Formats: sequence, structure tokens, C-alpha cells
Amino acid sequence: MAKTAGVLSTVAFTTAGLPPAAIAAKKAQEVVETVDNTNKLLAAGIGVVAAGAAAMKLTSGSGAQDFLEASPYWDQSFVKVNTFKNKAPFTGKVVSTKRIVGPKATGETCHIVIDHKGDFPYWEGQSWGVIPPGTREKDGKPHSVRLYSIASSRYGDDMTGNTGSLCVRRATYWCPELKADDPAKKGICSNFLCDTTAGDEVVMTGPSGKVMLMPEEDPSTDYIMVATGKLGEV
Repeated sequence: MAKTAGVLSTVAFTTAGLPPAAIAAKKAQEVVETVDNTNKLLAAGIGVVAAGAAAMKLTSGSGAQDFLEASPYWDQSFVKVNTFKNKAPFTGKVVSTKRIVGPKATGETCHIVIDHKGDFPYWEGQSWGVIPPGTREKDGKPHSVRLYSIASSRYGDDMTGNTGSLCVRRATYWCPELKADDPAKKGICSNFLCDTTAGDEVVMTGPSGKVMLMPEEDPSTDYIMVATGKLGEV
């Protein structure tokens, strides 16, 4: 419609004083251009529709993305807990690590996507344990596990059920005497996770807990969400 209106106004302003044959030729040229652009738009629209149909096909029938659903959907009796323990942990691989707060934020929070190849299923509301590499300075023993709430749905970031995400704030300590971050007092695991890059390995335990699973059996259930802080400027 916009192109057609543009054509009419262009013809109105540029054909004044031209002979009839020239006016007819110009109109014909504009019509051809309009039809050509319309066909291009239609072709692009057909491509979008085809892509949408392909996506719907992937999420229907035998390929439906319901392989992690319960039957009935609210039944949580089979939700796994502590599939992997400290003595027999799981090793995931980092897909990506990205800072998700603005440059003026008070602190740094990162979004870490971890590939578990579908071998570490979980439900929304559960936590992963992460065992940072290295040993403790005080006794030389391995670091203990840290728990982090899983930030993605059970289907992960790509809806395949093969990944999970953590949102982690880098823990640092500002020393008033040094007037800078004291590296000796930084968080061990949060800094490890925020410093990871694609391909790095993460030793994990869990999934932990059922207390934070959403009670979905009764649709009239009230939820009270309580947050203890904020991430800063996004």
C-alpha cells in the first residue's frame, strides 16, 4: 500500500507538462516496479510461513517437545534429586558466558549456558551444585560444592533439553584501605563461573531440592515471590 501511494504521488508530481505517450510510459514503468516489489514481499512472506510451518512440525506429533513433561503435567513424584553427588559428579561443558548487566552496574552478573547433553534433567525451581577447580588454601582440600538456582526452564536455552543456564553475580570485596577490589577475598566459585569461556568444563552435582517446585495441580494456587536484592542496572 505504501509503495502504491508513493507511485501515485510520484506520477502526479513528475508527469506535469509531459506528452501523453511519455506519461503512459512512466506509469507503465512504475506499475512494473510496484508489481516486482510486491512479488518480492510475497516471496519473503512465503519463506517466513514455510519456516513457521517447519517449526510447528518440529513441536508436534512424534517430535513434540514434551519429552520432559509429566503425566499429568503437575505430577512431581518422579522429579529426580541428587542424580550426581560430590563423589560422583557430572561434568558439563560451557556453551557461552555473557555479561548481562550494563557498564554502570554495581557489580557484574553473567549468564552461563552449560551443555549437559540431556544427561542432567531438572525441573524449574531446582538448583545445580558447582565444584570450583583447585584446592582450599587453609588445608589443601578440594573446594566444597556451591549451589546455584537454575535460571532456565527444563528445556534449556535452545528448547532441546540439552542445556541449562546459571545467572551468577561475581562476588568481590572492596577494600576501603586499598580503595580497590581485594583479590584475596573474591568469591572462588562465582569468579570461576564468570570467567569461563566456551568449551570450559564445569564439575556439577544435583539437581537439588523440591521445595521450590511450582505447585501446579491447583490452578487457583497463590504465589508469593520474594527477592532479596537486585542485579543492578541492566
